[in-house]
Amino acid sequence: MIDHAHDLASVRDATDRLLTGVGKLDNASVTESSRLPGWIRGHVLAHLARNADALVNVLEGRPMYVSGEARDADIERDAPRPLDAHLADVRESAARFQDVSAAPADWSRTVELRNGITDSASRVPFRRWAEVELHHVDLGIGYELEDLPAEFTERETGFLAARFTGHPDVPPARLSDGTRAWSTGREGGGPEVTVTGPPADLLGWLAGRREGSALSVQGGPLPSLPPL
Repeated sequence: MIDHAHDLASVRDATDRLLTGVGKLDNASVTESSRLPGWIRGHVLAHLARNADALVNVLEGRPMYVSGEARDADIERDAPRPLDAHLADVRESAARFQDVSAAPADWSRTVELRNGITDSASRVPFRRWAEVELHHVDLGIGYELEDLPAEFTERETGFLAARFTGHPDVPPARLSDGTRAWSTGREGGGPEVTVTGPPADLLGWLAGRREGSALSVQGGPLPSLPPL
């Protein structure tokens, strides 16, 4: 059972952590490279703000973005702004998302995201939580995968494992962090690979943030995962 109210509170906490961390930067730091290829930190912050507004659109029944081109153009437009502008935009867009989410609604309804993907409205807060947490790491300002809340790491690992389940290009795999286990990859096609490692490294590999060198693999090579 997804508890959207709990996840909204987690989004608030994650946003506060991000704003505190980003608030220690200066204008020059915002123009430095992030950990995402081709993006400075300003791109990451602009994306976070525009994603909050996009999820408002989703919850209110509008297209998430006008188009992929418009999404990219908005991020490029906003990336060069000074630190204060980024902080205000992230804070204000996050507040808009919380305000819309606080309105009475049928959280069991189906909503449409990008590229025709649909999901339960109740999962939208968790999707936003993932955006904030992972992109906080992407900023490269001292917040690492090991700093993520344990609940988030476990749930996002399960979410990503489910996302790759049935994917024809991912071999069958059993994933374990030493305590919990998940299955992923195509079904009924070849021997199963077992991938084991610390929670942060397992999530980092699934999320495309680490290459998987800290993981142990049995039954074959570490699977190559398609981009998210």
